[in-house]
Amino acid sequence: MSSPTDADVQTTDTTPTPATPSSRQLVVLISGSGSNLQALIDAQNTPALPNTSIALVLSNRKAAHGLVRATTASPPIPTAYLALQPYLRSNPGKTREDYDLELARIVLREKPDVVVLAGWMHIVSEPFLEALRGTREVKDEGQEQYESSSNNDENSVPTSPIPVINIHPALPGQFDGANAIQRGYEAFQRGEVDKLGVMVHRVVAEVDRGEPLIVREVPIEKGEPLEVYEERLHRVEWEIIVQATKRVLDEVKPLPLEGTENA
Repeated sequence: MSSPTDADVQTTDTTPTPATPSSRQLVVLISGSGSNLQALIDAQNTPALPNTSIALVLSNRKAAHGLVRATTASPPIPTAYLALQPYLRSNPGKTREDYDLELARIVLREKPDVVVLAGWMHIVSEPFLEALRGTREVKDEGQEQYESSSNNDENSVPTSPIPVINIHPALPGQFDGANAIQRGYEAFQRGEVDKLGVMVHRVVAEVDRGEPLIVREVPIEKGEPLEVYEERLHRVEWEIIVQATKRVLDEVKPLPLEGTENA
């Protein structure tokens, strides 16, 4: 699969604009190749995502290529890694909820304005979301349970809820959960559905059921290979993950209008 930096992706303006001290911060969670992450990397501090930078890329898979994308970006983006089963083995008596709160602790240290799930293959739990909303206390136990290249070790409690958004390769209510691309493709080829697509939605504890932010249908043809449809869908993903991130950033941390910065 090609990456969103290919010349045929023309919809994102990536002309650099200088960052400012009021730069808006993202934390991006990944599990795999990171092509959606790459779209965000390419868009940061451009008119597509003005005055915005990625503070941290967090993965639950150590071999995720998205971590390489982050560390080889210019400038390099700090990364962190924390997987569920190694965490539980290293911490007898700890639970899945403890792991989710540790993830929240890592995220909160960066003080992000928005958290983006860009191919994060791990169900987000209510305790994680409560921590980001500021309705659940997350205590720092003073132990590093994860691998990180970030220098930010400051504990943080959000002063306002931090929105979490996710990209999902299906239309709302159509194919929730894992393997949505293949399930959708097969259902279309069997004649069970007549359209497919992709969305970015707000994250709630119920999988892929949060409020849609951007929904886009993706054309598909009878008999075409899955790989052809998948490539077409990914190109749409790379567009709308940037658009939805900007929309939410503009809600929670709007930039001043030109000429009003010093008013």
